[in-house]
Amino acid sequence: MADAHSVVPASVLRNLSDKLYEKRKNAALEVEGIVKQLAALGDHEKISAVISLLTTEYTYSPQANHRKVGLIGLAAATVGLTSEASQHLEQIVPPVLNSFSDQDSRVRYYACEALYNIAKVVRGDFIMFFNQIFDALCKLSADSAANVQSAAHLLDRLVKDIVTESDQFSIEEFIPLLRERMNVLNPYVRQFLVGWITVLDSVPDIDMLGFLPDFLDGLFNMLSDSSHEIRQQADSALSEFLQEIKNSPSVDYGRMAEILVQRAASPDEFTRLTAMTWINEFVKLGGDQLVPYYADILGAILPCMSDKEEKIRGFARETNEELRSVKGEPEEAFNVGAILSIARRQLDSEWEATRIEALHWISTLLDRHRSEVLCFLNDIFDTLLKALADSSDEVVLLVLDIHACIAQDPQHFSQLVVFLVQNFRIDHSLLERRGALIIRRLCDLLDAERVYRELSSILEGEADLEFACIMVQALNLILLTSSELSEIRKLLKQSLANAAGKDLFVALYASWSHSPMAIISLCLLAQMYPHASAVIQSLVEEDINVKFLVQLDKLIRLLETPIFAYLRLQLLEPGRYVWLLKALYGLLMLLPQQSAAFKILQTRLKTVPSYSFNGDQLKHALSGNPYFHHGAPQISEDGNKNLNNGNVQNDINFTSWLEQFEQIQRQHRLLAKSQAQSRNNSLLKDGPKAEEPLQLPTSNTNRAVSRSSKRGPG
Repeated sequence: MADAHSVVPASVLRNLSDKLYEKRKNAALEVEGIVKQLAALGDHEKISAVISLLTTEYTYSPQANHRKVGLIGLAAATVGLTSEASQHLEQIVPPVLNSFSDQDSRVRYYACEALYNIAKVVRGDFIMFFNQIFDALCKLSADSAANVQSAAHLLDRLVKDIVTESDQFSIEEFIPLLRERMNVLNPYVRQFLVGWITVLDSVPDIDMLGFLPDFLDGLFNMLSDSSHEIRQQADSALSEFLQEIKNSPSVDYGRMAEILVQRAASPDEFTRLTAMTWINEFVKLGGDQLVPYYADILGAILPCMSDKEEKIRGFARETNEELRSVKGEPEEAFNVGAILSIARRQLDSEWEATRIEALHWISTLLDRHRSEVLCFLNDIFDTLLKALADSSDEVVLLVLDIHACIAQDPQHFSQLVVFLVQNFRIDHSLLERRGALIIRRLCDLLDAERVYRELSSILEGEADLEFACIMVQALNLILLTSSELSEIRKLLKQSLANAAGKDLFVALYASWSHSPMAIISLCLLAQMYPHASAVIQSLVEEDINVKFLVQLDKLIRLLETPIFAYLRLQLLEPGRYVWLLKALYGLLMLLPQQSAAFKILQTRLKTVPSYSFNGDQLKHALSGNPYFHHGAPQISEDGNKNLNNGNVQNDINFTSWLEQFEQIQRQHRLLAKSQAQSRNNSLLKDGPKAEEPLQLPTSNTNRAVSRSSKRGPG
């Protein structure tokens, strides 16, 4: 240390800390001259001593002025060393870097100035300290002192020039530091980082694209910055990288795809748009690399299908079609289960377009990978059933298409119908709102007779009698009004002459017995008029309630529709269709005279011609029992006698079926009494309340059947 003091006069050291700039400048020049002489002599030991003196006694001094002196001296010594400065950089640079975090802003300013002068001298040799210098500049870019920021910017530009012309810069060592700093939110730091990324990317020998996954997320994060300038800079950098990706033969799409998927769900609109732009290009360019990421990409695309921004929706639609056109195979890492899981999750989306597209994907997978999809059926089946209650008709129809596709297998068909009935039982509102649409669509997609047979089989053993009655009434109304069931109606109309029609009639009878009006409708449709009359006459006082009259009102109005035109034409021959006439008069007798239905049916019956009545036939019909005739020849509905051979009706034990109907109705009456008793007990507990009068259907309160059938059962 004594050698250093002997080399550098005390007057020079005093002038280095003088208040006057000129004295400090002259003192620095003297230090520069002294070091230059020592360098010329090759006396590096004394040079080290001088640097050590400036560092220990000045740069690390408690006094701010002394610290500034040390920085000026170190810069001057470096200038004096010129080409030999690289030998002493490990002594010179660390104290300067340490001063960047000094509490005194003036010291930080002098540190920037000193390092600037050092860098100008050593140039490429400076790279060995790049990471430390970059870290220091990153912090100084957000310095609270404006003059320090300004000095740091000058130093930053010089360092960038040095790096771009150096062949010693290691991008591998720098990337971890850059990745760490990319999450900083300070706008000045963000500008600093984007600036460096842009500069390094412009250097041909530096492969920034290969390391893009390490800082891509940080760039996307900047797109939502409050500063327009930062957003613009980040967008510009991203656009440049995307262009490079298009022109590059080798890109790591996988890692970046994960980042883009997350950013596509950003609350910031500009970020979502940019992410979808990138995803769109990736799907076009990525090829096999992206197959393992298709599920994640789909999870990003589907929500964007309903984005409020049209550009985002457009990119999402285009990307979705591009993705669906790729026919991946499970053995190629195409994960059917993962894609199904994404689609199932998106069925809970609040946006209709997203739910619709999710269903399109399930349908596509069923078409291409049916066996794989059926392996995951338990994972998606409940969600698909829940979707039947969707507010969108288009969604419901698509769900039914998928259900119908699954139900092509017998075991899945039975499972579908069972689960469907369970859902209707749990949620009666679903039956009211969507019942007609669901049943009609399934009948259209699957075999209508098969659907109705399966439903009838399930409802025949239904323990919830009230639900069974409601469900049967709904199915009956659909049967009588829907175009999709026209073939079933034709088959039932031939029940008297066709074994297939009779078999269907028998299959429906047991479950239809849960509703008197449904069984009467079925008999009228099947032209089983004697049995219809028998059912009507079997009704007792408890059966004739408001619900019954509402259903009867619907039936009377249905009798006036084209579906029952054949029945009305048969009234032209009352002598031939005596039991039909008796059944209709039976219905008329059950209706209140002031109701609209009574007037409709009465008007219709008044038009029946009286000239074709046959006394014997009328006497036979009025005997009261349509099945036993005490030895008299049996007369069929078409008026012929003794037609026992080949008459399908003779194969049906109507007496047994009537007993079954009456038994089921007794169960319903017991249930009604039990419910009434429970209500009475509840009223006794809560205190007496005034009862509201029951209103029967009248011409002013009933709606046309055509309207009610369009709206569905209920």
